[in-house]
Amino acid sequence: MTGSTRIPSTEITGLYGALMKTMSKRMVGFVPDSLGVMWHHPQVLKDMAQFGRKVEKWNRLDPNLSSFASMATAALVGCSFCLDLHYFLAHNHKLDEAKAREVPRWRESSVFTPLERRVMEYAEAMSQTPPTVTDELSEELLAELGAPALIELSATVAYLNATARANIALGIHSDGFADACDLPPLATRPADDVVSRA
Repeated sequence: MTGSTRIPSTEITGLYGALMKTMSKRMVGFVPDSLGVMWHHPQVLKDMAQFGRKVEKWNRLDPNLSSFASMATAALVGCSFCLDLHYFLAHNHKLDEAKAREVPRWRESSVFTPLERRVMEYAEAMSQTPPTVTDELSEELLAELGAPALIELSATVAYLNATARANIALGIHSDGFADACDLPPLATRPADDVVSRA
């Protein structure tokens, strides 16, 4: 993990703790430090994990588009934990990991389709403070995706913002999920883009 958390990790105990450790090992191969941080309030951890599992079951938006939107949000707000985890999940779910690794520099990359670009633009616009989503962008995506998928996209980006901003505030950083399965490093966001869009 890069950096230290603002709340020190605590020992994960009890039956629910054992279950969380087992699930983590099954999902990512190890128990991330962030689990010990969140273990200070197991109910919050449990509720957020349950909601996250529900988000993963939504199916009206193409999984690649959902993945790119989540990663674009994480890159914009600066959550290295979320970005690394979603890159790892893209690999694990057999999504387009070559494109996933390019998400941090999607504006400069030539690998994305116009629809994929609009989805990431929407994710970034939603993640600005205040949000900068335009009627034109919404209308284009509504025509291309349909109402259920656009609602799902919006809710997915909103959920990622909630978890990403909590991670950032708590000082939770990348735990090296992508490294654990030897994925190529993520592309990096241009420095001037971070300043101008964050």
